[in-house]
Amino acid sequence: MASSAASGPDISVVVPVFDEEGAAPDLAREIAAAFAGRNYEMVFVDDRSRDGTVAALTALKLQIPQLRVLTHRSNSGQSRAIRTGILAARGDIIVTLDGDGQNDPADGPKLVDALLAGPSTLALVGGERVKRQDSQAKKIASKFGNGVRKRLLRDTANDTGCGLKAFRREAFLRLPYFDHIHRYIPALMIREGYQVDFAPVNHRHRQTGASKYTNFGRLMASVSDLLGVMWLQTRARNPGGADEV
Repeated sequence: MASSAASGPDISVVVPVFDEEGAAPDLAREIAAAFAGRNYEMVFVDDRSRDGTVAALTALKLQIPQLRVLTHRSNSGQSRAIRTGILAARGDIIVTLDGDGQNDPADGPKLVDALLAGPSTLALVGGERVKRQDSQAKKIASKFGNGVRKRLLRDTANDTGCGLKAFRREAFLRLPYFDHIHRYIPALMIREGYQVDFAPVNHRHRQTGASKYTNFGRLMASVSDLLGVMWLQTRARNPGGADEV
């Protein structure tokens, strides 16, 4: 990449965390190893954790100079934490991954390379988890939800629940924001006239902490979100670009 560290990072790795004291420090070290040799920063956004997540991450800043830690003043959810990190990010390319350690940071550079190798209209390369390390109930619910969403939104995504994505910051900032937007980024990118692509990524067992979601909670949120995104699609008219004369 052409730019130097002095002019700012090319890549910003954004990680939302909430009560992940056990997972976050090791995840930060893995990100540092995965992106070694690249001009990058990592931005952890703490969503008002009740444990020692912030202290554990702050203690790593001397070891990992690329690490930045932002903290919400009140708990606002995963999507808001992701957006906070992207707004604060200095890189043109954003990589997101979940803070529980189930996404493998080693897959991040692969998604970035695929994004940069594509045409300028390619705005996102999303991960699709293979051999998911989740409970059978969660896998069944996810497969059903992804199938319904894909059929109704025609977003070509088999796994929007995968937190590991690489995309262009400018493209994300053009999207309308709402809670749980992270599951609808591919559909909204397509709505804006961008191309999206997907690549298989690794998935790991959660080693510490507990999931912040339930199948019922996801269902309740997804119904209204899905209807909202469908409405947004019907209200989109894309000019295909603009020419200055």
